[in-house]
Amino acid sequence: MKSIIRIPVFSVAWLLAVTLPIAASPAVAAETESAAKVVWHVDFTDPRRLSAMIQNVNNMVTTYQNQLEDFDIHIVFLAGGIRFVTRDPLKGTPFAEDPDLKQRRPDLIVRLQQLREMHGVKLELCEITREALNLAKEKIIPGVSPVRSGVVRIAELQHQGFAYLKIE
Repeated sequence: MKSIIRIPVFSVAWLLAVTLPIAASPAVAAETESAAKVVWHVDFTDPRRLSAMIQNVNNMVTTYQNQLEDFDIHIVFLAGGIRFVTRDPLKGTPFAEDPDLKQRRPDLIVRLQQLREMHGVKLELCEITREALNLAKEKIIPGVSPVRSGVVRIAELQHQGFAYLKIE
């Protein structure tokens, strides 16, 4: 015969009365969400702007890590931003390599990959841009995830509560 454990009704009521308000409080809900959600928009072609943006992302990551806060950072590349996620010179396109990019690209790619590998920053590329340039998928640097539309992806992330940032 199975034994039945009886818990007085007032004990269950007391437990619910004590725990429900705590579980439903905004402070507890905020602690369970990511502390920082940010999407960076890269549609420009200037390597100096990208370098400044990478420095800003590094500063952001360092700050969150020092404060022991969680973060979820995405960098979405579209239009001219494709220059930074390929080693292809993109000859004959509006985003063709210039001397400044040729000199800076190796360092920029290393810095982007470090953000991804060491800090979990997500790198995403607009497939509409890649297809419009007829650039093979294999020419994109490793670790860059395709998204159908860069602007749609940015809008989706904003809808999910991500802050939108862009270097001007």
